[in-house]
Amino acid sequence: MRKALFLDRDGVINVEKHYLHKIEDFEFIPGIIEVMHQYQQDGYVLVVVTNQSGIGRGYYTEEDFWALTEWMKQTLAEQDVMIEGVYFSPYHPEKAIGEYRRESDCRKPGPGMLLKAAEELELVLNESVVLGDKESDVEAGRRAGVAQTIRLLEKGNVVENSKADVVIYDVRDLLRKN
Repeated sequence: MRKALFLDRDGVINVEKHYLHKIEDFEFIPGIIEVMHQYQQDGYVLVVVTNQSGIGRGYYTEEDFWALTEWMKQTLAEQDVMIEGVYFSPYHPEKAIGEYRRESDCRKPGPGMLLKAAEELELVLNESVVLGDKESDVEAGRRAGVAQTIRLLEKGNVVENSKADVVIYDVRDLLRKN
């Protein structure tokens, strides 16, 4: 059994852009590759858990998502950062269309993606960490029973009453703590 760093994608690995699905629009958050590398060196498995309601809304396809994901994984691998799993939820209970319009425990704040990853990748949740930019990421981590939740906020944003264990404004702050 291994511990994991669960990472949200949009706003944590890449700069948040409206329903990002094209490689040419992808931009890594400054410092995230170094953070991922450090956690990997510290024995964490890297797992992406991301809501992708743009699929459910019809803005892009699952194939588009996977093409971008494979490019991202390859780009990271070239820098010795290995993503061991990618889990996504295309569902939305109100704004999606067709089969994607439904409640799902896999959509954060539900813990479904983390629980599925733990089962499939043999992860120990109570030794794992969630790094996200929304309170729904924090809640998913708490509901899954992870050891630590970290919330990354954009500079200038103030969040009161976050349930995250740690709140940071620059992902590189994680490099200074270890």
